[in-house]
Amino acid sequence: MSFLGDFKGFALKGNVVDLAVAVVIGGAFGKIVTALVNDIIMPAVGKVMPASDWKTWQAGGLKIGDFAGSIVDFVIIALVLFVVVVKLMGAVRKAPVETPTTKACPECLETIPLKATRCRACTAVQPA
Repeated sequence: MSFLGDFKGFALKGNVVDLAVAVVIGGAFGKIVTALVNDIIMPAVGKVMPASDWKTWQAGGLKIGDFAGSIVDFVIIALVLFVVVVKLMGAVRKAPVETPTTKACPECLETIPLKATRCRACTAVQPA
């Protein structure tokens, strides 16, 4: 197979396309979460803090406020992702309950179909 044929086979695999879609959706979702943090949550945190613009705090040339703001951003983003992706999507993706198709014979414990009237191993009559 040629190089282009190999590349086409790789690029059009289902998991590669799924990954590309996930990256694009993740980027868009990241923008939403960043806007939520920067425009709604951080101004509220700034009003609670003693100084109005706490992200500009410095101590000895170290940008402590900027570092603390990055930590708060990360915690909030991680919390939102956990709640939305892990909890809500997990609730949506409940595994379907599988109904059994076989049963055990009460006489010999051989596995037989549910609709069987006799066991194929011991020929015992099965209860209805």
